[in-house]
Amino acid sequence: MRIVDFRDDVTVAKRRLADLPDRVVDGDPHHETQMRFTSPDGGMMAGTWTSTPGKWIAFADRDEFCVLLSGHIKLIAEDGTEQEFRAGDSFLIPNGFRGHWHVLETTTKHFIIRDYTAS
Repeated sequence: MRIVDFRDDVTVAKRRLADLPDRVVDGDPHHETQMRFTSPDGGMMAGTWTSTPGKWIAFADRDEFCVLLSGHIKLIAEDGTEQEFRAGDSFLIPNGFRGHWHVLETTTKHFIIRDYTAS
């Protein structure tokens, strides 16, 4: 097992979130993900992600730790509570969070996800 160096070259995956029409609430966000690590069972992932502005329903059934490298976002809970984060901020979205991601400025983050739907 080796240490994962986020400076190493990786394969980049791009997608238009509108390709998941049941998720997008506003805008036409485009995502680019550099997956740096996936555990053998698929339940733990780490990488770097960039999104253009837009708003969508947050993915559930996961814990996600994020460190924003650039940009400005809001996380909006189902009850309407809003929390804003900018470059330099870090936060944890716990499993069970229901709400929305709202990317206000193109944003890049490092992330670690524990996915509870992985087999």
